[in-house]
Parts: sequence; structure tokens; C-alpha cells
Amino acid sequence: MDTTQSSPMRTTLEQSTIRKVIVRLVPFMALMFFINFLDRTAIGFAAPNGMNEDLGLSAAQFGFASGVFFIGYILLEVPSNIALHRFGARRWLARIMVTWGIVAVLFTFVQTYTQLVSLRFLLGVAEAGFFPGAILFLSLWVPSRYRSKILGLFYLAQPLTTVIGAPLAGWLLSHDGAFFGLAGWRFMFLGVGLPAIVVGVVAWFYLTDNPAKATWLTLEQRTWLSGELEFERETKTDHGAKHPSVKLALSSGRVWVLGLIYFGFIYGLYTLAFFLPTIIGGFEDQFGVTFSYMQKGLITAIPYLPAAVALYLVTRHATKHGVKTGHIAIPAVIGAVSIPLALFAHSPAVTIAIITVTASAIFAALPNFWTVPTQFLTGVGAAAGIALINTMGNVAGFAAPYVTGYLKDSTGDYKVPMFVVGGFMLLSAILMVLLNRRGKVAEEPGTEIPVGH
Repeated sequence: MDTTQSSPMRTTLEQSTIRKVIVRLVPFMALMFFINFLDRTAIGFAAPNGMNEDLGLSAAQFGFASGVFFIGYILLEVPSNIALHRFGARRWLARIMVTWGIVAVLFTFVQTYTQLVSLRFLLGVAEAGFFPGAILFLSLWVPSRYRSKILGLFYLAQPLTTVIGAPLAGWLLSHDGAFFGLAGWRFMFLGVGLPAIVVGVVAWFYLTDNPAKATWLTLEQRTWLSGELEFERETKTDHGAKHPSVKLALSSGRVWVLGLIYFGFIYGLYTLAFFLPTIIGGFEDQFGVTFSYMQKGLITAIPYLPAAVALYLVTRHATKHGVKTGHIAIPAVIGAVSIPLALFAHSPAVTIAIITVTASAIFAALPNFWTVPTQFLTGVGAAAGIALINTMGNVAGFAAPYVTGYLKDSTGDYKVPMFVVGGFMLLSAILMVLLNRRGKVAEEPGTEIPVGH
């Protein structure tokens, strides 16, 4: 197939095919991501609303319980993504969802700190491979010029998880003792765990492994899309940009540096996710105000709606003009500067406004960041490389809540841990700029960063 041919008919075919892929896959994958992020961060809502008190947890213990999730997640991240490549996304993503849903429901019945830590570890084991698997899956469905767009739409689920999930969590928390005598925080875990099981079963029948098997595309659309993707794979091979094996992908310097960059973003992301509800709870003592469960949920949601808008606008700009280093590095700098400033604000409104800037910066960068690895990784090498980058980033998922809790206990407030967050995000920006100096930023709209050799 001549993938370089340009005609009105081909343009119409291309547009209709990409539109159908986006409509078919992105909303469902975003729903899976929504449930995934809500389940792993539900502990952040439970902590200041009865769980820490009932289980007798210190800030450091809560931080460790939050972060231990990532130990199991990290250990099985690469093997899980290789298994996805082998068995197919449909089966593997469905299996992951059902498994983590079962574990998530068990949090309803936790009685001790040891049980909490054990279940958090098992939740990480169950969820391992979902996010990099989803990134790989969506990347394999569209040519590179559309990846920023499709990943940006997919990533919208993450900030919207808090926009919708925080008030939902507040509503569930408010039903203290209303169902089977369960404490509100226990009922919340039950309410966010069951949907994962249901959607996981649906995923088995709904998802399709690749365009060639997509009966919901016309024959002409399947032929065009398969040919376009094959042409792109061959082009990568011709330019020596292919890492088809696990060994080559895992030994790539670019992969390791991208992992370090992602570490900084995730450090900031999960510090906000796990400790923002606690910081908001602290407003009552700090500023002499009182909030209901629903009010706390709504306040927690405030930074994430502008973050979703920022994500959409920046990704749209990147899709139109090509992903540049600035689409990743500039938000990292903004996040690095803003997050420590939030703790020097003199009112809840100013604090939330500054945290909103931080959240917007983090989410604006992440979907554009994920276009970079798929520019030079293909096949099982892409599965392993993306999983390794996500694994390194999720080391921050363990470190951030534990270090934040430990430093808070040691110093008595959140100022020092927030400066640590800012330092890691600044490091991400510096590494992104240095990495780009080894390559050349793409100038054509719809292309991506080649990122050195």
C-alpha cells in the first residue's frame, strides 16, 4: 500500500478511521483508567476520614501503606507488559482489572495496619502492567502523528478521576453505618472496588487486540490502518530506531533517562493524590474552618478540573505543532516552583489556587511525555521499554508518600517534603532539556521528539 499518497479520498478515509478508533477505544480505556486511579488513591480519601483513627496510623505508617502498593507493582511491571504482548491486550487487561477489583473490595474488611499493608502490596501486584499496557495498546492503534491526541484524551481520565471521584468518595464516606453497619471509609472501598470487576468482565468482550481483527472497522479502514502502521514500523527499522528485543530496550540509555524524568512527575503526582485530602483536612485547624465530607471532596476536586483543561489544550497544541521539549520541560518547571509555594499561602483559597497550578502543570506534560518512547521502540521492545519507564516512575509512587509522611512527622509540617517534590520535578525538566540536546526536536506538525541516540 502506498502510504505516501495524498488525495481527498485518502484524507476522508484517514479521518473517518481515526475518528472511529478514538470513539471506540478511548472512552472505554479512559473508564478503565478512571477506575484504576480511583482504586489506588482511595486510601488518600479514607485516611483523614476515619481510617487512620480506626487503625491507629501515624503519618509515616499511612505513607508506607500508601507507597507499598508500588513495590508489588514495580516487581511485576515488565513481566506483565511482556505477557500482554504475548497473550493480547484484551485478555490481559481484563484479567488485570478483575484481579485488582477483588483485592480492592477486600479493603472493606481490613482491621489492622499489617492487613492494610498486605492488601496494598497485593493491589500493586494485581494492577501491575495496566497503565503501560494501556499506553502500549493505544499507541499500536494509531500512527505516530495521532499519538499525542489519543494519549491526551486517554489521560483526561486521570484528573477527571479526582474531579468526579473526590465528591463521589465524599458521598460514600458520608454513609457512615448506613450499609451493613460499615464505617464510611469501609463503604467507600466497597463502592470503588466492585466496578473494576464488572468493567474487567466487559473488557474481555469489548476490546480488540489489533486493527486487523477490528470487525467494527470497514475492510477499507482496516486495510488503510494496518498498512499505515506497518509502513511506520518499516520506516523505524530503516532509520535504526527500532528496539525489537527486550534486552536492547532495557539497555537503552534513552529509556533509563526517560524513566528518571518520569520519576519526577510521578513523585509530584502521588504526593498530591495521597496527601491533598489530608492537607485540606488540616485547613480546619490552620484556618479555623469546618468542612463536611462532601465539602472536603469538592475542595479536593477543585485543582483537577483546570488540570484537565490544561491537559487538553497543551496536548491539542502539541498535536497541531508537533511535540516539543517545551511541552514537557516547561510544565515541569512550573510544577517545581509552584508546589512548595502552596504551603506559604495565608488562606485556603490561595493554597488551592497554587496547588491547581501544580496539578495543571503535571497533567499538561504527561501525555506528551508518553509519545517519546513509542518514537523509537517497537514490538516486544516497546512493551518492555514502556514498562521499565513506568516502573522507574512508580518507584516515586512508593517513595513520595513514605518520604513525605516521614518528613512531615520529623519536621512537624509539610514545607520540607514539598520542597523535595519541587526538586524532583525540576530535575525532570533539566533531564528533558539535556536529553533533547542529543537529538533534534521535530519541526513538522504531528511529529514527535526523536530524542537523541
